[in-house]
Amino acid sequence: MLKTVILKDNYQDSINLMLLTNKINDLSEVQMSQIMMGTEANKDILNNTNLLTEEAEAASPNDLMIVVRSDNDKVMDKVLPAVHSFLEDLSTKKDDSGNEIESVDNWDDALKAMPDANLALFSIPGEYGAPEMEKALRHDLNVFSFTDNVSIEDEVKLKKLAHEKGLLMMGPDCGTGIISSIPLAFTNVVSPGNIGIVGASGTGIQEVTTIIDRLGNGVIHAIGTGGRDLSDKVDAITVKDAIAALEDHEPTDVICVISKPPAKEVRDEVMEILESCNKPVVADFLGERPTHYEGNVYLAHTLEETAKIAVDLAAGQKVKENYFEKVELPANVKTLSKDKTIKGLYSGGTLANEAGMLISEALDLGHLTKEEGYILKTDGYDVIDLGDDVYTQGKPHPMIDPEVRINKMREYCQDPHTGVILLDVVLGYGASDDMAGALIPVIDEEKAKAQKEGRPLYFVATVVGTNKDPQNYDETVERLKNHGVLVQKSNAKAVQLALKLKGIQISEPDKKVVPYTGKKVALPKVNDNVKELLTTKPRVINVGISSFNESIVKYGGKTVQFNWKPRANGNKRMIRLLDALEKYDDEIDRDNDKVIQRFKDAKPFLVDVVPAKTVIPELNTENKTLLHAGPPITYKEMTGPMQGSCVGAAIFEGWAENESEARKLLENGEVKLMPCHSVHAVGPMGGITSGNMPVVIVENRLDNTRAYCTLNEGIGKVLRFGAYSQEVIDRLVWMRDVLGPVLSKALKKTDDGLNLNVLIARSITMGDEFHQRNIAASANFLCAMAPLITELDISKKDKYDVIKFLADTDQFFLNIMMATGKSIADAARKYQKGTIVTAMARNGRDFGIRIAGMGDQWFKAPVNTPKGLYFAGFSEDDANPDIGDSSITETVGVGGMAMVAAPGVTRFVGAGGFEDALRISNSMEKINTTHNPNWTIPTWDFKGTNLGIDIRKVVETGIEPIINTGIAHKKPGVGQIGAGTVKAPLACFEKALEAYAETLGVTVD
Repeated sequence: MLKTVILKDNYQDSINLMLLTNKINDLSEVQMSQIMMGTEANKDILNNTNLLTEEAEAASPNDLMIVVRSDNDKVMDKVLPAVHSFLEDLSTKKDDSGNEIESVDNWDDALKAMPDANLALFSIPGEYGAPEMEKALRHDLNVFSFTDNVSIEDEVKLKKLAHEKGLLMMGPDCGTGIISSIPLAFTNVVSPGNIGIVGASGTGIQEVTTIIDRLGNGVIHAIGTGGRDLSDKVDAITVKDAIAALEDHEPTDVICVISKPPAKEVRDEVMEILESCNKPVVADFLGERPTHYEGNVYLAHTLEETAKIAVDLAAGQKVKENYFEKVELPANVKTLSKDKTIKGLYSGGTLANEAGMLISEALDLGHLTKEEGYILKTDGYDVIDLGDDVYTQGKPHPMIDPEVRINKMREYCQDPHTGVILLDVVLGYGASDDMAGALIPVIDEEKAKAQKEGRPLYFVATVVGTNKDPQNYDETVERLKNHGVLVQKSNAKAVQLALKLKGIQISEPDKKVVPYTGKKVALPKVNDNVKELLTTKPRVINVGISSFNESIVKYGGKTVQFNWKPRANGNKRMIRLLDALEKYDDEIDRDNDKVIQRFKDAKPFLVDVVPAKTVIPELNTENKTLLHAGPPITYKEMTGPMQGSCVGAAIFEGWAENESEARKLLENGEVKLMPCHSVHAVGPMGGITSGNMPVVIVENRLDNTRAYCTLNEGIGKVLRFGAYSQEVIDRLVWMRDVLGPVLSKALKKTDDGLNLNVLIARSITMGDEFHQRNIAASANFLCAMAPLITELDISKKDKYDVIKFLADTDQFFLNIMMATGKSIADAARKYQKGTIVTAMARNGRDFGIRIAGMGDQWFKAPVNTPKGLYFAGFSEDDANPDIGDSSITETVGVGGMAMVAAPGVTRFVGAGGFEDALRISNSMEKINTTHNPNWTIPTWDFKGTNLGIDIRKVVETGIEPIINTGIAHKKPGVGQIGAGTVKAPLACFEKALEAYAETLGVTVD
C-alpha cells in the first residue's frame, strides 16, 4: 500500500532530499519511498515508479511530498520522526567560530545582509534558475551556477548580459571552482599558488588542481564555465572573459585551460586569445592528441600532463618534451586473456571522457559515443559517466551516493568477460563523506566470488583529492590498497594500468615547440567587478544548498545563506508576470508608499452610535435592503448562518412575523442584498445589517472618512452566527432602544469623541490582537465610557444594564476595531494606485480582496474553512466555510498579522504557543511593506504592527495572509463552535496582480 504525507510550504534542496530518501529506504518497514518537492518533473518521476498518489498529484512545487510503499499500515509513525530529525539537523548552520550563518529568504534581505557581496552561488532547480541568475547579474553580482538543466538559449542570454556588465557568469552546470583560494561547491581543498585555471569541465578542474597540489604547487583561481561554454552556440563567452581576467591578474603566473571537446571554430578563437596572452598557457582540449607545443600555448593530451606542465611553468622551469611515465604491473599480477575487457564506472564526466579517449586510442576503437550515459561502448569495452542525467534522475549524484555505481559494479562483475573495473573516487566538499568505505565491501565481495569461480578480476582506481580534503587523500588511497585495489596517482595512469593488464602498453610522443603563425587579437576588457572578485576573498550569497557555505567560511570567505524556494509557488505564469513587473517596481513602490502613509497618518475617533439608516442612505428607502459580509452574493448562494441572519434581520425589522414568512421574502428576491463594504460599512460573521440596527461611527480625521459597524451582541445565540430566536430578536430590540442611544449620549459628552489610536496602542501592550482577543480594549473602552454613562439623565436600570453588558462582553471592541480598520482603509484607498490590499472579506462562498489601484473591484476565490480548536461536541465536519468582514482587522495589520501581541490567544486560535505566534507574525511581515509606528508590540521588540499587505509579495512568496476567526456551525442558529485561523486563498491575489498589471500594459501568456 502507498502512504503519502504532504508537508506544506516546506522547501528543501534536492540533494538533501535524495539523501533523506536513501535514509528512509533503509528502514525495514519501507519497501520503497521517494521524498521530493511537488514539481511537475518530480511528479513524473513518481508516476514512472508507480508512486504517484492523489495527494502527491495535488502538491505544489513548494510542498514536500513523502510517499512510502509498505505493508505496514502505521509505517509513517516511523518515517515521519526520521524525516523531521533529518531536516532539523540541517536547520542550523554555523561557521568555525560557532556563529550561526545569517539566513534570509529573499533578494532584498540577502543584499541588506551582505551589501558588499560580489558573488552569487546558485544550486536551485534549473527550471527556475535563469530568471534568478539574471536578477543576481543585474545586482552586479558575479554568478557561479552549480544549477544545471538551464536551456542553452538562457545560458547564452545570461553570459551575454554578464559580459556586457563586466561580470563572470560561471556555469550553468559548473560543478566546482576556486576563487582566491576559496573552494566553491563540489570542490577540493588545494594549496594557494600562482596557477590560474579556466575549465569547461568539473572533474577535469578537480583532477588538475589536486595533482598540482600533490606536486607541491598551488592554485589561486579555478574558474569553471560550464561544459557548454565552448560550444558553437555559446561561443566561449565566459572562457574568453576568464582568460582575459587571469592575464590581467598579477598573482597569476600560469594560465591553464581545460575543455571537453569544443566546437572547432570556437576552439580556434580561444587559441587566438591564448596565443595573445603574455603569460604562458597550458591547454587541454579533451579528445585531441596534440603532437607539438604551439607558440605560447603548451597543448596537453591528458589532465595529468596539463598539471605537470603548469607546475614546471609556475616554478620557472623549462617545459619537458615528454611527461609520460610508464606504470608497471604490481608483483604477482598477471596479464589478462584476450577475451577479458575493461569496464569504466566513473562519477566524473570528464574523467570518463579521458578514460574513453585513451582506451579508444589504444585499441583503435574509433569515435566515442554518447548513448544513455556511455562514453565508450565498443567490443565489450564500456566506459560510463554515471553522473549523466539518465542515471541521476531522482537520485543523488554518484559522487554523493554509491548506489548506482554499486549496482553497475555487481552487474559487470558477474560478466565472465569483465577483467578490469576502472573507478574514480572523488574527494572534497560536496562529495560522499566516505565513498571508499561504501565501495570496499562490494569490491571484497565481488573479488571473492571471482576467485571462487577461478577467474581474474581487478579493480583499478584513481583518487581525486588532497590531504586537506575532509576525507584525506593518503588515508583513502591506503584503505583501497589494503583491499587489493590497484590505485594510481592520476586517471591517465589508472587507464594505462588497466590497459597494461590487457598486455597493451601505451605511450606519448615527444612534443617540441613550433612557432605560432596565426593572428593575435585584443583580449576582452576586464571590468573592475571581475578584478575585485579575483583580488579579494569572495563574499557570497549562497542561493540553495546550505552545505556549500562550509568550505567558503572555513577558508576565509564570507557567506549569507539564501533559503530559496520557487517564486509564486512555482506558478510559471505568475513568475513571468512578476518578472515583467519588475521594471515598474520603483513606480509601484512610490504609489504604495503614498497609500501606506495614509494608513500611518490615520486619526480614527469613535464619534457616535446611530441607527444605520440615518448614515447609510441605501438602508433608508422604501425597498427592503440588507447589508451582508464579503463580496456580492445572492440569498440562495449564502450558507446556513448567513441565511439565518437574514431571517433574523427580516423579523427584527418587522418585515415578517416568523421564519417562514422571512424566508419567502428572501427566496422571492423581495429583499435587496448588498455588501457592507459597498457603503463604507463592515459586519462581523454574517455581517447582516438592517436600517434600524445601531452602528458605531468611526471618523478618520485625516480626511473625515467615516465607517460603520453594528454593535457586538455578546456570545451565545446571536444574529451574526445565524440565530433568529425570540431571545435574539429581543436583544436586538434592546440594543436598538437602549444600548445604542445610551452610548450615543455618552459619546456626545466628550469634546471630540474617543481617540481610538490611543486606546488601541494601550490595549496592544496589554495582550490584544483585536480580532480574537479584545479583552483589554473592551475593558479600556468601558473605563472611558462608564463615567460618562453614569452622568447621563437616564434610568438606573438602563445605566446598570449597559455597563453590565459592556463588562460582560469581552469582544465588544471588535466591532469598533472593524469600523476603525474600515475608516483607515477607505481613506487610504482614495489614492487609487498601487498594489496594497485595502479590503479582505468572506461571505461563506467567496473570499474577496480589493487593492488600492483597482478601486471597488473584487478579486475572488473559493473561501476556506477555518482550522482551529472546537468546543466540546463539535468538529471540523460541523464548521461553516469562513464568513465575515472582520478580516478588515488583518487588512490594517492587526488580528492574525499581530499574533505575537496576544500570547494568551495563540493556543485558542490553533497556534502552539508564543514561538508559533512569533513565527506567524514574522511570516506575515514578509508580505507586508512596513510597520505601523502608532501600534507597537512589546513582545516583538516594540516593532509596530505589520502594515501594507502587498499583493506582489503574497504572490511571490506564496505566503497567504492568516486571519484569526471564529468558527460558525454550518447550520443557522447553532452559533459559534470554535475559533481558529483561516488563510486567504492565493488565487485572489494572483487575479488582482494580473488585473493591475494589465493597467500598466503588462500581460503574459
